[in-house]
Amino acid sequence: MLLTNWNMDDAIAYSKEEGREEGREEGREEGWGEGWEEGLQTTARNALAEGFSLEVVQKITGLDLEAIARLQSEA
Repeated sequence: MLLTNWNMDDAIAYSKEEGREEGREEGREEGWGEGWEEGLQTTARNALAEGFSLEVVQKITGLDLEAIARLQSEA
């Protein structure tokens, strides 16, 4: 039998802190992904402004042609 000094309040507090940390980690990952996507779009816009073709921009960024065409039409 495992003896512990923990009570239910300690267990709940620990569980809440674990949940908060997990939420923070998920938020960081989501933010990183959004930042990465924004960076690719910025690169695509800059390449389009310099006269690169849609196909070359696709090779540079990995974005699909439809997304690049949308970016081009926004300019």
